[in-house]
This record gives sequence, C-alpha cells and structure tokens, in this order.
Amino acid sequence: MDQLVIFLPIFVVLGAFMFFASRRQKRAMQATIDLHESLRIGDRVHTTSGLEGTITGIADDTVDLEIAPGVVTTWMTLAIRDRIEPDAAPEAVELSDSDAEPSTRD
Repeated sequence: MDQLVIFLPIFVVLGAFMFFASRRQKRAMQATIDLHESLRIGDRVHTTSGLEGTITGIADDTVDLEIAPGVVTTWMTLAIRDRIEPDAAPEAVELSDSDAEPSTRD
C-alpha cells in the first residue's frame, strides 16, 4: 500500500502530460483538416517537401499545382502544408545608387 502512495504523484503527472499532449495533437490535426477543406483554385501553397505552387485544380484527394508557368504537377491533398498569404510575400530590396555601381580601387 505504501508503494502505491509513493508512485501516485508520478502517475498523476504522467496522466496529465498524456492528456495535454493528446489535446494539442487533436488541435493540430483539426487545423490541418480545416486547411485542406478550405483550399481553393488560385491559392498559393507550400507542400510538405518545401515546394511552392498555385492550385490550378482540385479533385477528391489530389490537387494540381502550377510550380512554374506551364508546369502543372499533381499532388495528394495531404502533401499541402500551409497556404501562402498574399501579404506574406518577401519585399524587394532596393539598391541605392552607390550600391549599384561597382567600386574601383587604384
């Protein structure tokens, strides 16, 4: 009986850890499902392998991605990792006149 009392806090901590870990995993899975259900033609997306493309077609469990002008590949919907938001595009860096000209040293 004394051994059970000694291990009770360990069991409580492990049980709480497993409970919260499973909740976090369920939330992440639901977010992925919501993303896949909300995909539309014209969306820019990242795949799980890091490829960027624009959705040109959607079937039951596949999407067609245009990865370059005129190059369309077919992917499983599960390979879509996230959507690229339009305002998340990297900004162009402007060079000043002094940066554009090569420096010469004598």
